[in-house]
Amino acid sequence: MTDPQHGLRTIEVDLGPGVRAVFTTVHGGVSAPPWASLNLGTACGDAQAAVAENRRRVGAAVGVPVAFATQVHGADVLEVSGADGLGGLSGTVGEADGLVTRAADVALGVLVADCVPVLLADPDAGVVAVAHAGRRGVEREVVLRALDTMVARGADRARVRTAVGPCACGACYEVPEDMRAAVAARVPATWSTTSWGTPALDLAAGVEQQLRDAGVASVARADRCTIEDADLFSYRRAGRTGDPTTGRFAGVVRIDPARP
Repeated sequence: MTDPQHGLRTIEVDLGPGVRAVFTTVHGGVSAPPWASLNLGTACGDAQAAVAENRRRVGAAVGVPVAFATQVHGADVLEVSGADGLGGLSGTVGEADGLVTRAADVALGVLVADCVPVLLADPDAGVVAVAHAGRRGVEREVVLRALDTMVARGADRARVRTAVGPCACGACYEVPEDMRAAVAARVPATWSTTSWGTPALDLAAGVEQQLRDAGVASVARADRCTIEDADLFSYRRAGRTGDPTTGRFAGVVRIDPARP
């Protein structure tokens, strides 16, 4: 989807009727280089006024304000009760790596620049969630903690639909051999090798394995690698220039009663 007014481009995904789900790209914001242009992260050195405007534009595109957490590569999940009292910079709700809501007046956002953004929804129960799954998040099963919280709020695992968003792919995400072995010992599907033959991790495959093992049948994967795709922010790609300063894009999901 492209917003003709601002040039904001998003990648839309189908998580069922009554749910709006998108992944943002670098396009359509006001941030100056090296964050150009739709940087949504507050902790990467960008001007806070620019981030606030970028978050406002994303909220306008999805129709409601977007709540974000302060992400710490953990497994804590917070429930967002609604848009009232979001506070902070367009809605930072606390320290967590997963968010869940049943409210229709707020969207949930997850920030990434190589980690895996995961969107979850049970359209029948009217429950949506996001999770930030980096290496430590996959090991700590943050996506399953978000799923558990959804189920506690009325979701059914068999109905839940998920989107595993753009991230560093298994052919590019190089790691030390001992790290690959340690992560794959917990989540075997993460074992990978780079295209040049060195140890790697496929975190998206690991998330998909965790979801399917938990009884989630509908798992869509966005086949886009952040390291290779200049339309997405990538910490690793930026680091190749000698300066890893870069922005963050987001996965965003909301309950949208007006959506058929």
